Amino acid sequence: MNTANASFWEAVKGAAQSLRSAKLRSFLTLLGIILATTTLISVMSVISGMDVVVAQNVTDLGANGYTVARIVMMQWDPKKYLEMQRRNPLLNQEEFGFLRSRVTLSSQMGLSAERSVTLNKGKERSENVELRGASPSIAIISNYQAEIGRFFSEIEDDRHMDVAFIGHDVQTKFFGDADPLGKTIEVEGTPFTIVGVSKAKGSVLGQSQDNYVVIPVQTYFKKWGSRQGMLYYGMAIDHEHLFQAQEEARMLLRAYRHLKPKDDDTFSMLTSDALLNFWNQLTAAISATAIGVVSVFMVVGGVVIMNIMLAVVTERTHEIGIRKSVGARHRDILNQFLVESSMLSGVGGLIGVMIAWLISLLVRSLTAVPSSIPITAVIVGVSLSAAVGLFFGIYPARQAARLDPIEALRMER
Repeated sequence: MNTANASFWEAVKGAAQSLRSAKLRSFLTLLGIILATTTLISVMSVISGMDVVVAQNVTDLGANGYTVARIVMMQWDPKKYLEMQRRNPLLNQEEFGFLRSRVTLSSQMGLSAERSVTLNKGKERSENVELRGASPSIAIISNYQAEIGRFFSEIEDDRHMDVAFIGHDVQTKFFGDADPLGKTIEVEGTPFTIVGVSKAKGSVLGQSQDNYVVIPVQTYFKKWGSRQGMLYYGMAIDHEHLFQAQEEARMLLRAYRHLKPKDDDTFSMLTSDALLNFWNQLTAAISATAIGVVSVFMVVGGVVIMNIMLAVVTERTHEIGIRKSVGARHRDILNQFLVESSMLSGVGGLIGVMIAWLISLLVRSLTAVPSSIPITAVIVGVSLSAAVGLFFGIYPARQAARLDPIEALRMER
């Protein structure tokens, strides 16, 4: 082992001994670093888990789907929302028929409306169940997959038939393990015959995605009307044509509404890509805020480390004089205190990682977010904390290295 390596490992051993000899002081010194590392890694782990949730569950449009709505607010702006409420008319069936008959780049077009209802079967009752009136094509666009039975047909929709396709939660509550096909369930007093049960989708953020009933949209409009609004759904012929399909639908709607070239759209359009882009923008803002908080903690922690290291230099002035008198070089003293400050903050980073891991476990256990700590977050957290210790330890280390050995030996221990 060469002299440089021996000097480095000697500095490491000395730093470890110094940390062990003053545990409480070391912990209090590290508090800012611990908070910074915990915040950084916790935010990164929660965002990582939320990315999985959003990508897999939040949007059911599919890779080729788009939606037309009266109003979609991707960023909350009260003034703009009120303007859109005044300007944008409700979507209607005649307009949808015009659109469906003229699109060329969309393989499927569907119509949908929703409301919250109460279900009954005998003495069993379930409130706040999502009722969705949908065109048969919605089964393809929104990827409804039947576990038992089938989705309803065009004929059943055209004839306003009282048939229903139910979610897994509805089947479990009202029928248990029994076969529900051909049996009836009351939707706000109206009996509907069950023709199919959907495959379970699970939950998102603690909210079940299987507590719903889907009925033919024409049946829905016959019983509940269309004054609460509706949505148009489209599916492009493939993902490469998604933008063109969306623009085609947009231009057809503008033409139907007689909008001039410079007029704003009086409707909103949304794709899966737009939702994911919005989520990415939101997480970027959250990350930027977290970085700001972490930076403050890191600076505070670094200043505390510098102050403590200056105090350590004063306490160990006599020791430094002895080391210099027996041949310790300027570089050896410099390395000793740089290694000590880096180890101090590095240990703080490791403690922060452990606390963040515990927080991640709690989030995963108590919520539906599959929170996990990315290895990059661990590397960044520990490396950043060690770098802060190194940076803020430079001044105390230089002060120690510059001490005159004779003057240092005169200092009382």
